[in-house]
Amino acid sequence: MYLNNYQLRYKLRLLFLLMSIAIGFTSAANGSSTPPVIPQITAPAGAPNVVVVLLDDVGFGASSTFGGPVQTPALEALANGGLSYNRFHTTAICSPTRASLLTGRDSHTANVGAVLNSSNAYPGYQGVLKKETATVAQVLRQQGYSTSVFGKWHLAPTWETSPSGPFDRWPIGLGFEKFYGFLGGETDQFEPTLYDGTSPIMRPEGEEYHLSEDLADQAIRWLGAQHSVTPDKPFFMYFATGAAHAPLQVGESWVKPYKGQFSQGWDALREDTFARQKAKGVIPADAQLTDRPDDFPSWKSLSADQKRVAERFMETFAGFLAHTDAQIGRLIAALKNNGQFENTLFIYIVGDNGSSGEGGMSGSINYMGALQGLREPLTTQLNRLEDIGGRDSYPQYNAGWAWATNTPFQWVKQVASHLGGTRNPMVVSWPKGIQDSGELRSQFSHVNDIVPTILDAVNLELPKSVNGVKQLPLSGSSLLPSFADSAAPEHKRTQYFEVHGHRSIYHEGWLASARHDRLPWTVGLKNMGPTPFEDDEWELYNLEEDFSQARNITASNPIKLAMMQKLFHSEAQRLGILPLRSSLDAKTAMPNLIGERTSFSYPQGAIGIPEPAAPPMKNRSWNMIASLNLQEKPSRGVIATVGGTAGGWSLYLDAKGRPVFEYRVFEYGQIRVAGSKPLPAGPQSLRLYFKYDGGGYAKGGTFTLKHGVNVLGEARVLATPPAFFSIDETFDIGLDTGSPAGKYPDQAPMGYPFRGGKIIKVDINVK
Repeated sequence: MYLNNYQLRYKLRLLFLLMSIAIGFTSAANGSSTPPVIPQITAPAGAPNVVVVLLDDVGFGASSTFGGPVQTPALEALANGGLSYNRFHTTAICSPTRASLLTGRDSHTANVGAVLNSSNAYPGYQGVLKKETATVAQVLRQQGYSTSVFGKWHLAPTWETSPSGPFDRWPIGLGFEKFYGFLGGETDQFEPTLYDGTSPIMRPEGEEYHLSEDLADQAIRWLGAQHSVTPDKPFFMYFATGAAHAPLQVGESWVKPYKGQFSQGWDALREDTFARQKAKGVIPADAQLTDRPDDFPSWKSLSADQKRVAERFMETFAGFLAHTDAQIGRLIAALKNNGQFENTLFIYIVGDNGSSGEGGMSGSINYMGALQGLREPLTTQLNRLEDIGGRDSYPQYNAGWAWATNTPFQWVKQVASHLGGTRNPMVVSWPKGIQDSGELRSQFSHVNDIVPTILDAVNLELPKSVNGVKQLPLSGSSLLPSFADSAAPEHKRTQYFEVHGHRSIYHEGWLASARHDRLPWTVGLKNMGPTPFEDDEWELYNLEEDFSQARNITASNPIKLAMMQKLFHSEAQRLGILPLRSSLDAKTAMPNLIGERTSFSYPQGAIGIPEPAAPPMKNRSWNMIASLNLQEKPSRGVIATVGGTAGGWSLYLDAKGRPVFEYRVFEYGQIRVAGSKPLPAGPQSLRLYFKYDGGGYAKGGTFTLKHGVNVLGEARVLATPPAFFSIDETFDIGLDTGSPAGKYPDQAPMGYPFRGGKIIKVDINVK
C-alpha cells in the first residue's frame, strides 16, 4: 500500500508529536524540562585585553623616549598617555628574559637560566620550560581569553624544533592558539625562517617585504578576526619583534634620516644622551655618567676609515629601531580603530636585555662569521659600506655603540652584574585602568613581575594546578599598586641576576655585583677557557643614592658586601644552581636527533630541519648523492641546502637544468661549481664530495661535483665554519626555506622549489 504526499506528511507529524511527548515525560521524570547546555568559559566581567610588546637587544639609552638618539614616536605617545618605568629589569639575555616574562618565575626556576644556544644538562640551565611554571597564556586561555604570539619565540629546545616535534614547548604547546614567527634567536629580516603554528612556511611575496611589517600585518589581521567573531572575548597578545637584534636590516629609506647623525662617536653620544635623559627627567638630577671600561676603545682612537664604517653601522641600527617602533604604532592604531584600546593593558618593554656588544670592537658586516672568529677585514667593510643593512648583509654594530645606547649604565647585554645588561625601559598604558598619564614610576621592578601584574589586572589568581600539574609559586609581584600611586611602596625586596657567570644581587636598595671572565663578543671563540669564580672581583653599590651604578663603595662597606654575597649564595642555593658554572663552559651531553649516525637519507619535501639536527658536516670530510628522476623539459630548483644569506651551501639545477653547487663561508670566501650542460631526462645521479684538510676546526678543503662518474668541476675553500652557518636557518630538500643559500636565477619563485621531475632521495655520509 502506498501513501500519497498528504498522508505521508500527516504520519510524520504524528510521529514527531509522539516523540516529543515521550521526551517530555522523560525530562519530567528526571526532574527537569530544560535541555542540557555545554558550559562556555568566560573571562571575568570587564577583564582587559592584554598586549605585551618585547623588543630585542635595545638598551636603556637608545630610544628618544628615554633620552636616546633614535626617534620612537609610538613609544613616546604611549608614555605620554601612560606610565614610564625607569627601574625595570630584565635578566641580561634573551631566552631567560622570555621565560621569566611569560611564566612570572625567575628564569632558573623555569629551567631557562641560559640562552637556548648555551643550554646544558645542569638544573636551571637545561632550556626546557618546566610544566610546574605554566605560561600566562596557558592560564588566560583556560579563563576565557584568546591568545596569540607574533615574532620571536626562542623557548623551544633545538632538538624539539624539527618537523618531528614534539611541540610541547612550541607556542601552541604552551597556551598560544596562534603562532606566527620564528623559533630561534634571530632571523633574516628580509627572508625570515617562518612558521605558522608548527608548519614551516615561505614569507608573503613582495619586493618590499620586511619581517617587522609582516608581523604587524599578521597581528592586526588576527585582532580583526578575533574581534569580529567574538567581540566580547578579551585577548592576550605577545608581540616579540626580532628587532633590533642582529642582523641589523632595514630599508634604506629608514637609514637615510640618520645619515651623519653619529659622526661625534660613542663617547660624545653618551654625553649627549645623558644630558637629554636629565632634561626629560627619566633619570635623577644627581645621577652620574659611568666611565668607559678599558675593554672599549675611545672614539678618537679609531682611524678615519674605521669611523666611516662604525657610523654606517649605527645609522643602520637607528633606522632599524625607528622602523620597528612604527610597526608598534600601527598595532596601537588598529586597537584604537576597533575601539579596544581603552580597555587594553598595553605593556611595551624596550629590550629583553641591554644593547648587544656581540659585534665586537669593529662591528661586522656578517657577524655570524665574526662570532666564530671568521671576522672580515676593514677593506671588505669599506668596499661594501652601502650594502650594510641590505639584503646581502648580516650586520651587527660595534660594541662601542652598544655601550653608548646603554647610557648611563656600565656594560652591555649578557653582563648580568651591571645595569647596562639588565635595566630596560618599560611603558605601560591602560586608559580604563590608569588615571595618571605621562608620569614616571621608579619602583624597582623585574620582568618576573609582569605575569602577576596581568593576573591582578584581570582579577585572577594563579591556579594551584594547570593541566593537572601543581604549580610553583610566582617569583614576581603585581605592579598594579604603582599604577595608582607614584609613591606606592616598593614591593620587591630581593632579586638575583646570573648569566654566563656574571652575577649580582639586589636587596633593599643595595646591589652587589661580580663580572665573570667572558666578554660578550668572544662567546663563539674556541680558545676562551673558564676562569675560577673565586677570582671574580665583587663590587658594592647603593642604588638608592646612586641611580646609575657609578660609585663602587666596596672599600668602605666590607661588612655590607659580605652580607650581600651571603645573600646571593643563599638565593643560588635556593634555585639549585650551586656550584656556579658558566653555561658557556659547562659542556654536557644534550639531546640531539643525530645520535651516532654517520649515514642519512632524505626524501623530497624534508624541510625545516634545524641545522644542529642536520648531518654533522663541520670540521670533517663528507659526501652526498642525490638520486633524481627528471622529465623531458629542463628540471630546475633546489635539491639540497643548508644555511642562508650569511653562510651556507646549496646544490640546485639552474634555469636551463644545469647542476650548480655554491658554498659561502660568511665574508671569508665563496665558491661556485657548475656543469656546462643540462641534465638529461630520466634517472640521474649527482654526487658531491668534500675532502677536509684536517688539522683542527674551520680548516679548508676541496669540493668535487660529479654527474654519475663524470667530474663537473672542483673548487677549494680556505676555511669552513667551526660550529654553524646560522642560528635559525634550516636544512631542506627540494626547497630553500628562509634566506637563500644560493644565487638562484632571476625571476625564480621564492625558495626556488624543485620542479620538472622528482628527487627520489638525498643520501649523505659523514666521516
